[in-house]
Amino acid sequence: MLARLWYGNSLWRWGLAPFALLFALISGVRRLGYRRGWLSAYRATLPVVVVGNLSVGGNGKTPVVVWLVEQLQARGWRPGVVSRGYGGKAPHYPYRLDESSTPAEAGDEPVLIARRCGCPVAVAPRRADAVRLLEQSGEVDIIVTDDGLQHYALARDIELVVVDGARRFGNGCLLPMGPLREPTTRLKRVDAIICNGGEPARGEYAMRLVPDTLRRVCDDAPLTAPLSGPVDALAGIGHPPRFFATLTALGYELVQSVGYGDHQAFDAAELLARFGQRPLLMTEKDAVKCRPFAPDNWWYLPVSAELPDALGEALLRTLGPQPGGDKHQAP
Repeated sequence: MLARLWYGNSLWRWGLAPFALLFALISGVRRLGYRRGWLSAYRATLPVVVVGNLSVGGNGKTPVVVWLVEQLQARGWRPGVVSRGYGGKAPHYPYRLDESSTPAEAGDEPVLIARRCGCPVAVAPRRADAVRLLEQSGEVDIIVTDDGLQHYALARDIELVVVDGARRFGNGCLLPMGPLREPTTRLKRVDAIICNGGEPARGEYAMRLVPDTLRRVCDDAPLTAPLSGPVDALAGIGHPPRFFATLTALGYELVQSVGYGDHQAFDAAELLARFGQRPLLMTEKDAVKCRPFAPDNWWYLPVSAELPDALGEALLRTLGPQPGGDKHQAP
């Protein structure tokens, strides 16, 4: 219902105006407190890059985090990733992921990033605690935080904002009247704006998600022969229609297209009962949660962010010399 209010022209949203004003007041005072130094923020000894957004829902942050980590690794940096670990309940915090970590412990996105990038990943409700853990490990020389643009308790050196190019900022209102966590004027103070799909506005970097070969959920084996006939699809992400549209564009005939809540914990019995006939396609983020009980005909579609070289060059110039090393040259 809220999505219809946020991205439509419904006048019912004005009924939420008092709550939006209260949200604006509280969040504005908090931002001012950190900016003026009334509230203290943790300043890491390593560079910190935040990948976040202004609006709630899936904008494509995680593919950008993966892209950034891979860009840094290719240039000799040793990145580590921190996250709040939303959707997980770790045995302790801060929690450093290992090969046995599950989405139930660390959250689906941190597990995906750790498996995809092979870099140190730590989670904690207070991101500064996760940053300290990676700092003390001596394994990293730069921190990338997945989300956290509004987590001002952690100081940062670079801010990247990802915008959904199709939905943009909806009705332009703050929560709960609209989808925004902060007003769009906040974009004037970030280092780069990345437009995921759609038509980028002036000064934004265009991004597109490039699909790769389907992989089997239970063992990551790549698909060796095209799937024939109709398929089902599920997506437990911020904006499921984007995934379903991608599958349709790739030529798949979807019988069931079922959207779940972002970070939702799946019920194995429910999924197995609902998707028991046809091959099932899902996102990579869904796959990390379904892997323990997935049958052989469940597949996930890996995607990679494709971004301009100019963005990588700009980030390297902003970062400057690598801690303890020589200055990296832009490619």
